[in-house]
Amino acid sequence: MLEIQVYNYSKVFTNRLVGTFRMVLQKVAEDGHLDLTDTLIDDNNTSIKTSVSIEIKYQTMDGTGGMWSDGEFLDVLDDRDGTFTFETDSLLSGQSHGSGMSPGRSLQGSIPTFKRAGKGVLSAMKLGKNKISKDDHKKTDEPAILDMEDLDRRAMRMGGALDPDTVSLASVTAVCTNVSNKRSKPDIKIEPSSGRPVDYQISITVIEARQLVGLNMDPVVCVEIGDDKKYTSMKESTNCPYYNEYFVFDFHVPPDVMFDKIIKLSVIHSKNLLRSGTLVGTFKMDVGTVYSQPEHQFYHKWAMLSDPDGITAGCKGYIKCDVSVVGKGDAIKTPHKANETDEDDIEGNLLLPEGVPSERQWARFYVKIYRAEGLPKMNTNIMANVKKAFIGETRDLVDPYVQVQFAGQKGKTSVQKSSYEPVWNEQIIFTEMFPPLCKRMKVQIRDSDKVNDVAIGTHFIDLRKISNDGDKGFLPTMGPAWVNMYGSTRQYSLMDEHQDLNEGLGEGVSFRARLLVSVAMEILDVTNAEIMNSTEVQVEPVSNISESATGKIDEFFLFGSFLEATMIDRKIGDKQISFEVTIGNYGNQLDGISKSASTKKKRKEGGENDEEESELMQNSSEDEADEDADLVSVSSTPLMKPFITDRNYFHLPYFGKKPCIYIKSWWQDQRRRLYNSNIMDKIADKLEEGLNDVQEIIKTEKTFPERRLRGVMEELSIGCSRFLTLANKDGNHAGKTKLDRERLKSCMREMDNMGQQAKQLRTQVKKNTIKDKLKLVQNFLQRLRFLADEPQHSIPDVFIWMMSNNKRIAYARIPSKDILYSIVDEETGKDCGKVNAVFLRLPGKKGFGPAGWTVQAKLELYLWLGLNKQRKDFLSGLPNGFEEIKAGRSGPGLQSVPPISLVYNMKQVFQLRAHMYQARSLFAADSSGLSDPFARVFFSTHSQVTEVLSETLCPTWDQLLVFDDVELYGEASELRDDPPIIVVELYDQDTVGKAEFIGRAFAKPITKMCDERYCSPRFPPQLEYYQIYRGNSTAGDLLAAFELLQMPFDEEEMRRALIAVHNFAVPQIKVGQGGRAELPPLGEGPTDSERGPILPVPLGIRPVLSRYRIEVLFWGLRDLKRVNLAQVDRPRVDIECAGRGVQSALIQNYKKNPNFSTLVKWFEVDLPENELLHPPLNIRVVDCRAFGRYTLVGSHAVTSLRRFIYSAPDKTSNNWANAAKLMNGYMVLANGGSQSRSSNSLYSRTLSRTLSRPAGDFTVNMENARVEESSFRKMDTVVKLEATSDAVVKVDMNEEENGKERKKKKKKKKGEAEEEEELDESMLDWWSKYFASIDTLMEILKAQEVAQAEAEEREDLEIAAEGADIKLDDFPVKGTKSKEKTKDRRMFRDKKRGHGHTSGDTAEKRPVKPKVDELLVYNKELDSEFGDFEDWLHTFNLYRGKAGDEDEHALDDDRIVGRFKGSLCMYKLPVSEEITRDVGYDPNMGMFQSIPHNDPIKVLVRVYVVRATDLHPADINGKADPYVAIKLGKSEVKDKENYISKQLNPVFGKSFDIEATFPMESMLTVSVYDWDLVGTDDLIGETKIDLENRFYSKHRATCGIASSYAVQGYNVWRDAMKPSQILTKLCKEGKLDGPHYGPGGKVKVASRVFQAPTEMEDENGQKRPTEEHLALTVLNHWEEIPRVGCKLIPEHVETRPLLNPDKPGIEQGHVEMWVDMFPMDMPAPGPAVDISPRKPKRYELRVIIWNTDEVILEDDDYFTGEKSSDIFVRGWLKGQQEDKQDTDVHYHSLTGEGNFNWRFVFPFDYLMAEEKIVISKKESMFSWDETEYKIPARLTLQVWDADHFSADDFLGAIELDLNRFPRGAKTAKQCSIKMIGNEQDLPTISIFKQKRVKGWWPFMARDENDEMELTGKVEAELHLMSAEEAEKSPVGLGRNEPDPLEKPNRPDTTFLWFLSPLKAIRYLVCNRYKWLIIKIVLALLLLMMLGLFLYSMPGYLVKKLLGA
Repeated sequence: MLEIQVYNYSKVFTNRLVGTFRMVLQKVAEDGHLDLTDTLIDDNNTSIKTSVSIEIKYQTMDGTGGMWSDGEFLDVLDDRDGTFTFETDSLLSGQSHGSGMSPGRSLQGSIPTFKRAGKGVLSAMKLGKNKISKDDHKKTDEPAILDMEDLDRRAMRMGGALDPDTVSLASVTAVCTNVSNKRSKPDIKIEPSSGRPVDYQISITVIEARQLVGLNMDPVVCVEIGDDKKYTSMKESTNCPYYNEYFVFDFHVPPDVMFDKIIKLSVIHSKNLLRSGTLVGTFKMDVGTVYSQPEHQFYHKWAMLSDPDGITAGCKGYIKCDVSVVGKGDAIKTPHKANETDEDDIEGNLLLPEGVPSERQWARFYVKIYRAEGLPKMNTNIMANVKKAFIGETRDLVDPYVQVQFAGQKGKTSVQKSSYEPVWNEQIIFTEMFPPLCKRMKVQIRDSDKVNDVAIGTHFIDLRKISNDGDKGFLPTMGPAWVNMYGSTRQYSLMDEHQDLNEGLGEGVSFRARLLVSVAMEILDVTNAEIMNSTEVQVEPVSNISESATGKIDEFFLFGSFLEATMIDRKIGDKQISFEVTIGNYGNQLDGISKSASTKKKRKEGGENDEEESELMQNSSEDEADEDADLVSVSSTPLMKPFITDRNYFHLPYFGKKPCIYIKSWWQDQRRRLYNSNIMDKIADKLEEGLNDVQEIIKTEKTFPERRLRGVMEELSIGCSRFLTLANKDGNHAGKTKLDRERLKSCMREMDNMGQQAKQLRTQVKKNTIKDKLKLVQNFLQRLRFLADEPQHSIPDVFIWMMSNNKRIAYARIPSKDILYSIVDEETGKDCGKVNAVFLRLPGKKGFGPAGWTVQAKLELYLWLGLNKQRKDFLSGLPNGFEEIKAGRSGPGLQSVPPISLVYNMKQVFQLRAHMYQARSLFAADSSGLSDPFARVFFSTHSQVTEVLSETLCPTWDQLLVFDDVELYGEASELRDDPPIIVVELYDQDTVGKAEFIGRAFAKPITKMCDERYCSPRFPPQLEYYQIYRGNSTAGDLLAAFELLQMPFDEEEMRRALIAVHNFAVPQIKVGQGGRAELPPLGEGPTDSERGPILPVPLGIRPVLSRYRIEVLFWGLRDLKRVNLAQVDRPRVDIECAGRGVQSALIQNYKKNPNFSTLVKWFEVDLPENELLHPPLNIRVVDCRAFGRYTLVGSHAVTSLRRFIYSAPDKTSNNWANAAKLMNGYMVLANGGSQSRSSNSLYSRTLSRTLSRPAGDFTVNMENARVEESSFRKMDTVVKLEATSDAVVKVDMNEEENGKERKKKKKKKKGEAEEEEELDESMLDWWSKYFASIDTLMEILKAQEVAQAEAEEREDLEIAAEGADIKLDDFPVKGTKSKEKTKDRRMFRDKKRGHGHTSGDTAEKRPVKPKVDELLVYNKELDSEFGDFEDWLHTFNLYRGKAGDEDEHALDDDRIVGRFKGSLCMYKLPVSEEITRDVGYDPNMGMFQSIPHNDPIKVLVRVYVVRATDLHPADINGKADPYVAIKLGKSEVKDKENYISKQLNPVFGKSFDIEATFPMESMLTVSVYDWDLVGTDDLIGETKIDLENRFYSKHRATCGIASSYAVQGYNVWRDAMKPSQILTKLCKEGKLDGPHYGPGGKVKVASRVFQAPTEMEDENGQKRPTEEHLALTVLNHWEEIPRVGCKLIPEHVETRPLLNPDKPGIEQGHVEMWVDMFPMDMPAPGPAVDISPRKPKRYELRVIIWNTDEVILEDDDYFTGEKSSDIFVRGWLKGQQEDKQDTDVHYHSLTGEGNFNWRFVFPFDYLMAEEKIVISKKESMFSWDETEYKIPARLTLQVWDADHFSADDFLGAIELDLNRFPRGAKTAKQCSIKMIGNEQDLPTISIFKQKRVKGWWPFMARDENDEMELTGKVEAELHLMSAEEAEKSPVGLGRNEPDPLEKPNRPDTTFLWFLSPLKAIRYLVCNRYKWLIIKIVLALLLLMMLGLFLYSMPGYLVKKLLGA
């Protein structure tokens, strides 16, 4: 509507309206241009004489003008012809090849497509961007079809050569086969992933609370998750309680439900059985926040408590806790829990995710609910039906209300009775901390019902998407916008089987309703007095919003055409089928909107008063609009009976006639939102595809992955800049919300930023940084996907339902943005106007599991959605060559009516060749653990099968399937660029019943047209791996190639082409007339009588083979389970690879000796040259029974033989390799393994660079055996490397003096305690070593983080430097640079060593550690550190039985029926002579030289179990009573009587000796059980260790090698052999020359020389010469020895996870342990090391309270109102509140001074190493036994005011941590609150070192504002004595004997006034109130005088007057 108003202008008065002109713009919209003159009308709608002339031009915002002449566009193009500038880089990326933006089957080759491109293209061109729209390559001078050669030619012309950066991976094929969908591998998921329940375990440790607000409270912590609550025990009278209690919650729910659950920690004060207690404060966060943390956990963080009812109050205290969430299969790394140094820095360790400010403010969240529409008719309650039947009452049966859930609170709107379009206009207000730790808000429309309320639909608002926390971010805001809700289908049965979908679980399968909401938020100003103080949810009415606020309503048009419907499940196949398409409620036939409803709706949305206008609008233009007005939507296809494709599937016979549907619908026009999403989605798709390419290149080891990555980065930056130009186009249209504006801003910022980073990254991508950069780019991808997800919906999604028998069977859901049309190409949805393969699936829960894997139907579907006025292009993307069939009457004006079907008269005939080579790692479908697989290939309406191969998981079919006469519709060129999809399904053939589904793969063929030649680069196609999916999990790979060949036209050629040609070495190409190449010939294959010839894959495609020999080492079989209840007795192993194989010797008696007698056998086989194509090798174990029967025991498929390929050692490179290895050895942290880890990759990079120069000096610092135990040193190893010379390793020791000097240098800080002197040898035990090692481990981990940070910084610097001058792969290795690096590296390494002598300052700060020998604490299993000890002996698990489908093969462990031990070695023939000429080469052993014998051997196994951590609680009280059980073979040791009561972190400290015989008993099981008084003990968890692999490993895992050698003391040598003996043995085994001990402490082994000290102390302290230190030095550096060197296992403790078979995949705790093994034929080892837990030492702490001062005065005196206090002091040690002690009372102190001279005595048990007090007490009167607690040593002193009748008043307290507390002040004056406030800065002392301390300390309490204030001072003396000393000098409590303290000298006032009232009164009268009393007396006298005067005055006057 256009309205022009004409005014009469007046200077003084208001302007007067002359008249108005109104016009409907329908005509203009069509014609685009209009000239007219018309009269004006006045207010009464009568016309007046004045007339107005106007000229109107119309150009739609996207340029879809009406009847523009097509020429206009093309002329412009011709003008601009040839002026395009190309860069080679962007040439290919700029076009559409291989990208997600390919034009699909667009109208290629017909020039007028430019009509479609419209203004968008031109504007893009004018911008001069290189990114050229996809249609552009058809400029007039180019041929329409872009040919491969053509592209190449063009590229050559422009840039000289194809730039490899931009060429997609599938080599050149992808350039021209415009495969839009991820090259030839479309990625299609069939089964919905969400909504299926999973196991979760949430563990929370509440450690302690601090600074709780309140006086003298008894706090309890309540942990609440969802509806589960658990409580800690109660701690009495303290506001900093210590709990250390561990809680575990187990859940089995879908992930969405889990992550929305709220974890709530609250502190409750004085809760008991009778009362619920008062809430102090709470802390809330959702589980998702924890799960998104690194490692899914918060460790040792402080949760800040706030009071929900007093938001002005501020912080209510802190709880220190650990929270972790473990899903199935998540490994949790627990930071090491040894001596926790208390993280007292609360502010720095708050329990908040990264990036959330520590000061969170209170905020209000306003969720406004306006109205809803389109609700389904719910007849949920039965009564309604009854009512209807009897009374005939048919009012609407839905009573909706909206419920919003956020942060654990719920708010509801009012209920609107019986309404389908309810209007609420209410807002729900939540008060919550901002930023909230809850990610999602749940908005749900519910139907109110007397019985139970049902959800109608649910929508989640993700706060991260509607806010931005950056510095230019914005607060959460949204709308007002419509949100669409999806759920179950709108069928109104009584019970809705898909109700879960309405609750928001799983993907909704139908539109339910849409709801108009908005979200806003304001930060509260807490200081303001008016605000509500509580966080209760409030509901208030809000004003209505106008219709236009959410955007202008517009008419949308959806068109769809069904080109093909195949793969219809046979269950449905016998009924007639139709398809229904719906968008919102439009098109829904079962309960859709009738015509009247839709017009009603139209009017409603147009506003009530515009009725005439809307009529006018409908009828104003000519008949075309008429047509439009009653254009009835056709939303479903006609019914049709399916045909049979094959046994499993049917198809619909559409052939040439394709049914169409179209729907008109009305929605708010919010396309801009979708457009922006689409642009970002396309960039993301392109990026993802590029990344997949790069990964594939890396995986297949093709060359130059970095070039492709650079190309990807370039595409990304171009895409980002394109977004910036497009997104900001239309400024302000109706309905643009604040979120739209803010999101646009932040998206533009992000994209700009990303584009810059991509540009920068492009310059940094080098061959060796590609892995790191890939990670960064993946982050980009996640960011993009996140940004592209639009939180404010506009048009609802489109659903396609397959209907059979009027029932809805299966559906597909297509997001509307994917099919939305726009003039601008980038904004168009990725599937708009394209033909797409759509797979239908079952709705809801039906789609889980096997039912969800079957395809219900596969559609080839064309969809187009756009504004009705842009509709004229809606057919443009269809395959060409069709005629439209319209409905109803025909006539000239019917141009605009969409067709109801299309008839194709043009069809192409093709031949499809599927080269099915092999599959690997298939799913085991039979009980034997194998499958009988065959593959079925579907293409269009055809299907064929391969042959069945029995009993294999890795079938090699080597079969060519030929599909003749495949008819495809459409134009040839389109089919060439975007052929239909091929589906390959794999089945397992069963003798009975139907074949079982194994998996499915998708592919696209490479197409050859008639006029192309069959030659490289595209043909013959290469075999490729296609991923096989089974549901959402992967189930193997298929190796195949597919080609689609067009059949020539005339019959002569047809016949000739089909005659097979025998010579198929080179595909012959015959040229018939017309110059067309014919089809390449098919090879003749073996003939199968039933199925005709089976064709093999032809030569050019099958891989090239060469001859390999595979040697197999047969060692033995282990743990074979029974087969069909019979035990395995005589097993044999069969090895098979590519049809060849070998059998092992038969094991005669498995029970007696399960090892093989013949160790090595070999066979020869032809394998492909390309290692990636190697077939798998199958290992099968059979049991040979009597009468020649065989039974399969189990099998194993080695999918990749790569790791077994033998490569000869290169003699020349030997020293080098080892030098590098040696450096690596040091790079890897002190616990280095054989392989270098990622933490050091940064360093090894620079290193390998340095090493590749011919020679150079560098110094390696390494830690040496530390000689005399007490002194610890470092040595400098100078390694001089030359290619030829022997390298000399010189090791010089730092002198003793050095250490001493360092100690002297350490300046004593003022007030710091003396450093502890050298530790007394006798004091040290194994635990000292252990704790020292754990400290080192912690330091190493910290150093690792520091180093990583440094490395990143360094990289940034490098990047900055490189930015200036970029050269490819050219590192400037100048001397200076590498030297710096080496220096850097050395610093880093010192840091890693963890002995902080890195730089002066750190050394200054750290206390010098006592020098203790250390061992290595691995925070994981030893096996993972050393590659499972498979250095030469591998373990293969044997499987049998069907594979389980429960999520990702969780049940695989149950299928393991045993293990085969052995190894493989493969090499190409002929083998080089060098190897066989080696000394002592045994031809029988092949490549397995020098391996030990496998005869049975007796071994003493010594298992040390140190402790367990984080056990899963087993008892109701949330604790467990753990003990250890060890099982090896038949022997089992249960340590049941030594269980540890109620402890989840028990210290066992036990060693167990077991004798065993390998190989029969080699699997050690260490279990932790929970002791129960009644019933059987429960298993908490167990861990299994394969001892045999350890025993035989080259890493020598029998007994760890200590870092130093000692014959007595805590570090005594454990091994039975001395270091020198071990060394000699190793040299002999490795055929090495040595060891030669020389003078001056040198030893030479092979070509290395080592140095070390040569004497040691013996038992008597005498020094004597020894070679042991020398030998040990060599052993500790064994990995440097050439050829045989490898890291020997050091003395260690490993941490193993405990698993419970009932809860697979979830760790139940960890156990720290180690195992030593000693062969029995060697001398016996010494006694086991004593690791029994340290017994706590008994101490006595004596505290004398001398005086107090400045204690605040609480009481008012009865008589005098004077302030005074009756002071007494109370004290206790933390954890022993029941033993609290009080002084006597100092009554009536008027100054706050009190004198006591009172002694407290606290005896306690203390663990020095852990700095904890140990308390044993019964938890309750019902406890069976005492529980041991470990609690930090803290002394609490409190000052109280004694009251006689009421409760005593608490005045203040101080808590002193006895290990570090501030030194007391000398005088009361110097004592202040500052002594406690900033603990970090002040020097602290430890009572355990000082023994005796005296001084003044402050008492503190919180005032009303929660500030700490000083409430008094106490002078105290602390004296610590050991129990023995205390016994020698006993003292009395209080002032008692022995050693009594003198009476305090207290002033007189202190005695009670009612005991000697006279004294007290005298004191009061004389001293204090003397003057007061005098004043009062005088005043009384005066008053009396006055009174007398007044009394006598009148009489006196009278007398005077009368003169009496």
